[in-house]
Amino acid sequence: MCGRFTLTTDINAIAKAFNVAPSLQTQPRYNVAPTQNIVSVLRDGDTHLDWLRWGLIPSWAKDESIGSRMINARAETLAEKPSFKRLLRGRRCLVVADGFYEWKQEGKTKTPMYITMKDKELFAFAGLWDVWKSPDNEIVRSCTIITTEPNELMSTIHNRMPAILTGEAQQDWLNTDEHDEPFLLNLLKPFSTDAMEARPVSRQVNNPRYDSAELIA
Repeated sequence: MCGRFTLTTDINAIAKAFNVAPSLQTQPRYNVAPTQNIVSVLRDGDTHLDWLRWGLIPSWAKDESIGSRMINARAETLAEKPSFKRLLRGRRCLVVADGFYEWKQEGKTKTPMYITMKDKELFAFAGLWDVWKSPDNEIVRSCTIITTEPNELMSTIHNRMPAILTGEAQQDWLNTDEHDEPFLLNLLKPFSTDAMEARPVSRQVNNPRYDSAELIA
């Protein structure tokens, strides 16, 4: 799964990496957690940065509490589950990150591991998004992060990993004219082990109230 991640990169560098305008105001985040707003790339008319709440609230949901249970979606079942099938065909997004956490079982304890690219560059998780209208007419745009089978590195830590997309795959994923499910699902492969590295970090990351550079020191 993917339950926490980081985005410490300056907004101008984010905008340059995804060839969009720096239209958001951000600050370094070292412990991004579910139900928080996260930086995403959407192609909703034009391609742009936007805030999405992490934890999908489907348009048909009766209340927003379902979002806390839909932070991740399995790539293998996207085309089967009603909550995701419609979004797979028409509401895909990128979730911007520069690292993520996963917990490694070691005996009776779980050690938080911080996973990044070896070159420390930005990357993007594949996501799905939707729009929900509350009973008092509040509009909430939310998303889920897609997970897939682990690569060799991640398999030593956990049995899932977020689906990470690179340049051409990012454009294919955002292409609103692309509706072919087998093609889209084929993009959601385990990312190359050779490009990634992992190391243990502070257990303070277990608490979403902690959000400082000390977490990855």
